[in-house]
Amino acid sequence: MLKVIPTILTDNPSELKVMLGRVEEATDIVQIDIIDGIFTNNKTIDPKTLEYIETNLNLDFHLLTKEPINWVESCIHAQAYRITANIEMMTSQREFMEKVQSVGCKVGLGLNYETPIEAVDHSILTDLDVVLLMSIHEVGFGGKQFQSGIFEKIKELDGLRKKDSTPFSILIDGGVKAEVIGKLGSLGVNEVVVGRRLFNGDLRGNIEELEKLAQ
Repeated sequence: MLKVIPTILTDNPSELKVMLGRVEEATDIVQIDIIDGIFTNNKTIDPKTLEYIETNLNLDFHLLTKEPINWVESCIHAQAYRITANIEMMTSQREFMEKVQSVGCKVGLGLNYETPIEAVDHSILTDLDVVLLMSIHEVGFGGKQFQSGIFEKIKELDGLRKKDSTPFSILIDGGVKAEVIGKLGSLGVNEVVVGRRLFNGDLRGNIEELEKLAQ
């Protein structure tokens, strides 16, 4: 079953706290986007902000940063459940994966829309918990248009996953709306993240509605 995960992209600690409170009433997991202003022309909160916020949520950090391995410790101190990082400014995918695993955290790698599946280090693919595919052109900003070309990338990635005895999850990030979620589910996508539009109205109800459409 496809799982819909709320995602928070903000540079405002007060807004973060309010949004986390809403998510706690609706589901058990939230993705937090961490953007350093170098990877893309935007900047969000630092993971350290989460050290002082009490929450029962599973915190899934998505690092859009230069050398994300340098952010792992901060994410761990901030109660990380899973850490996923885009590979485009990452020197060593293996070292990043091993760093995250060494502290007992789930780990994933992310790819920009333009980055081919071949760019993932296939020698560690079967050791990952999740592979995140961006489905928008301009990362780091909300409200962008979903790109249907992602369907072919999903098929390619799923083909690789079928060789894995402990298969990783496929997560789609960016512009996901009701009209495409059924297609994503049929292609074997396990998770999608949705930003501010999910928070409009009844958060729990919006999540449940999208998940039903994916069945």
